Amino acid sequence: METVTLDALDRALLHALHVDGRAPFRRIAEVLGVSDQTVARRYHRLRAEGLVRVVGRTRARMLGEVDWLTRVRCVPDAAAAIAEALARRPETSWVSLLSGGAEIVCNTRSPARPDREELLLGKLPRTPRVLSVSAHYLLRTFVGGRAAWSGRTSALSADQVARLRAAGLRDGGAGDGGAGDGGAGESGGAVVPVVPDELDRALLAALAVDGRTPLAELSARTGGPEATVRRRLAALTRSGLLFFDVDVDTRQLGFEIEAFCWLTVAPGRLTAVAQELADHPEVGFAAATTGPANLVAGLVCRDVEAFYGYLTDRLGALEGIVSLETAPVIRSVKRAGLLIRK
Repeated sequence: METVTLDALDRALLHALHVDGRAPFRRIAEVLGVSDQTVARRYHRLRAEGLVRVVGRTRARMLGEVDWLTRVRCVPDAAAAIAEALARRPETSWVSLLSGGAEIVCNTRSPARPDREELLLGKLPRTPRVLSVSAHYLLRTFVGGRAAWSGRTSALSADQVARLRAAGLRDGGAGDGGAGDGGAGESGGAVVPVVPDELDRALLAALAVDGRTPLAELSARTGGPEATVRRRLAALTRSGLLFFDVDVDTRQLGFEIEAFCWLTVAPGRLTAVAQELADHPEVGFAAATTGPANLVAGLVCRDVEAFYGYLTDRLGALEGIVSLETAPVIRSVKRAGLLIRK
């Protein structure tokens, strides 16, 4: 796999998409000081090479659902097949094979009612050659989802970010409130449930594949008039149910190491440690969970030496960490709802 080097304009474009995943190219171009043709050309190149994808995502709690972090241990020669089977299920958004080839970690969404978690508590443990399954709630997301990875959101100035958001509001706000809006992915506070109708569900399904699908195409797919689709899209975004995330293939960008890190943190320090992790450019995902390890992080490092340095220096300096476990990712099977082919 050839490593791709992003220049300053590419990085600025990525940051802009984090701020507003559906921002028109003309709006991004105005903020970046280049032509809209240049921005469009850069985006389409990155998209065609599989480096970048904008996806529409939903907040689980607003749909009466919960996100689980599930670890599946199995015999080594069965792991790939089980991971592929999990990846084909619509309720999984990402699936990864970990080092050693005998463990799978995945994110699964299901209704909050405990008698309906058939995949987690029923079918998986009965799958032949599965040795154990542990599944824990993702209680609060500090990096990931609506809270953007700091390693990808440092290219624009505060003024440029403000201009993008202001322009989005002037244009109707359909794309505003993307992954880079600074809020935690599933943060605390009151949640107003939303019951999507048929048109909403069709819109959400299309945007989950490509968050930048044009309005005309969304209208054709859903059967709704373009003006109605525009209003529904804006309403779903304003409600907080729908937001736009930017999926980036870090391996192709020269980051050799992806790893999961499970941390046991003193309860009184959990929020403080999670917030400190959120500022680390090596942390692409961080969430508080149930279970013996109460904080999980997805790490992205340039190489093994950088990985070692991060574990011993930056993580090692944080007060309140009692223990940690790490496992490098050897292959992503599904990412941001999309199956990854070898």
